Amino acid sequence: MSLHVFLYGAGVSSTLDSPPVPTLDASARTAPRRRTRFLALPEARWALLATAAFLSALPLHFADAPGWTYGPLYAIAYLAGGWEPALEGLRALRGKTLDVDLLMIVAALGAAAIGQVLDGALLIVIFATSGALEALATARTADSVRGLLDLAPATATRVTADGEESVRVNRLSVGDEVLIRPGERIGADGRVLDGTSEADQATITGEPLPVLKTPGDEVFAGTLNGTGALRVRVERDPADSVIARIVILVEEASRTKAPTQLFIEKIEQRYAVGVVAATLTVFAVPLAFGADLTGALLRAMTFMIVASPCAVVLATMPPLLSAIATAGRHGVLVKSALAMERLGEIDTAALDKTGTLTEGAPEVTAVRPATGSGLDEDALLALAAAAEHPSEHPLARAIVVAARARDLRLAPARDFTAKPGHGVTATVDGRFVTVGRPDSGLDAEADTDAGTGTGTRMDRDTDVEGGTVVRVERDGALVGTLVLADRPRADAAETAAGLTALTGTSPVLLTGDNPRAAAQVATATGITDVRASLLPEDKVTAVRELQRAGRKVLFVGDGVNDAPALAAAHAGVAMGRAGSDLALETADAVVVRDELAAIPAVVRLSRAARRLVVQNLLVAGTFITVLVLWDLLGHLPLPLGVAGHEGSTVLVGLNGLRLLRESAGRRPDGGRPRAL
Repeated sequence: MSLHVFLYGAGVSSTLDSPPVPTLDASARTAPRRRTRFLALPEARWALLATAAFLSALPLHFADAPGWTYGPLYAIAYLAGGWEPALEGLRALRGKTLDVDLLMIVAALGAAAIGQVLDGALLIVIFATSGALEALATARTADSVRGLLDLAPATATRVTADGEESVRVNRLSVGDEVLIRPGERIGADGRVLDGTSEADQATITGEPLPVLKTPGDEVFAGTLNGTGALRVRVERDPADSVIARIVILVEEASRTKAPTQLFIEKIEQRYAVGVVAATLTVFAVPLAFGADLTGALLRAMTFMIVASPCAVVLATMPPLLSAIATAGRHGVLVKSALAMERLGEIDTAALDKTGTLTEGAPEVTAVRPATGSGLDEDALLALAAAAEHPSEHPLARAIVVAARARDLRLAPARDFTAKPGHGVTATVDGRFVTVGRPDSGLDAEADTDAGTGTGTRMDRDTDVEGGTVVRVERDGALVGTLVLADRPRADAAETAAGLTALTGTSPVLLTGDNPRAAAQVATATGITDVRASLLPEDKVTAVRELQRAGRKVLFVGDGVNDAPALAAAHAGVAMGRAGSDLALETADAVVVRDELAAIPAVVRLSRAARRLVVQNLLVAGTFITVLVLWDLLGHLPLPLGVAGHEGSTVLVGLNGLRLLRESAGRRPDGGRPRAL
């Protein structure tokens, strides 16, 4: 439900003399954070130890200190960073699979065996650090999925023939009746039998405002009840609630999504087998023809070093890591090199509406005094804000904020009352003031359009601007209207156009809001493909349909309801400022500053990184080919082989660092968006 069809009510359903109602603060709308700390992971501790030992050994090594001073440090780096990849490699070998991890360990040990201890230690540190970051990403995603379950309460009040009883939510059955008190979270999906209230269900549908709930309306587990009591009949088993299905969808998408692999990973098995086989051949053939053992071993170790994929690994990582650093410097957190690579591969964009394309909160967009009311805009806004000031409803807060932005004085309100779905009443400066939606009686009258005197009939809920129309009455007479709307972000149209230019197709709008609200935002942003009234699983279905059609989808969202689609998409981007914990952890990237224009910019940056990866792979491949052929067909001195190997590594590394330049984020036309 959107602003312009929302049946306006206040955030307090009692008079000032009534018992206090629980405050619905922002912290109540999100799940508690339960994040795994980096050093809580054994992979992280081993990687940190290996890195520290390596960095401690480097200055001693380059200062030509005695070997006993830095040798033990290198040994610690080898053991701390290498034991786990070695173990995993051996397990893979037992399963008749040879991977690059084991090859790197063998290459590192081979390098150490012929005196190139530093090279081997560097390989170990790179792989240990990469494994630790991967473990952290996996743990954080698991944390946020578990945290999502905190949205649903542990207990519920079940109504029985003998009264009420508190039971565990997982003991509720279809057909049970439960009582939802003001400020409580709803424990199960069901339908309202009795009572009137409002439910904040942004976590499920993404709707920006609480939704009026009356008998016959559906409610969702994990959503937050407003200020009225509801009696609800359970219609789904708690294990099959929408919030539980979100958890399942995220877990399934995370397991089944095949991440795009870097080039070296795609050829890992064949490359590893080929290098091992070639090394053994280089060692065995000379021996068969009478070569001495030391010479054959030296040639084989030289071959393994020059054939090892150090340069290939660095060919891929520096461009992607540089792109990550540049994006981070400008407010976009990309979580991994694979995520950065995926962002550059997208050819279709799908966008959430509330909180993504829009600000996610109502604002006063028009103040319209009625002809003959004797009020100007400031006086009308001050009157409405004074009446609304005691309320905690989002529309009430927006009206008060608008009045304060104009530095208006708010008179004290007395005898404040509110009725969910209708509005508020209060006495302001001795006059009886009503602020809320038009009721059926008033709606039947011919309303004077604010400030025009035309006498045209005003639409009950909407305005040509597509916002929520709020009537302000004083002593029973209409004195004006306010229009409130969830405005599109200032850079929403620019972002949609930028994504269209990059992908060749207009973005798709996927939203849980109603079709009319979605259409208005789409019109304002230039989007033509609009799909509205979607539950979280519907968004996933839409993303997967696009992907089954051969598209690589970028999904941008911010809420818990967006997390499954973020996980299912080829690449997911979350809005950081108001994003839920689950969305932030599930997404591949987070727009920290909430600047939408950063999204097409980071896609361009990713594509630039991928171009540099291709360049670097060509350079690395050329060096490896030349050095390998030299070693096989001639006599490649070990120092020259190491120099060529390290030289190619340095060269591709420096080439990848080009994306650290400030100009890396510029558009092809030389322009530069605000965010990047």
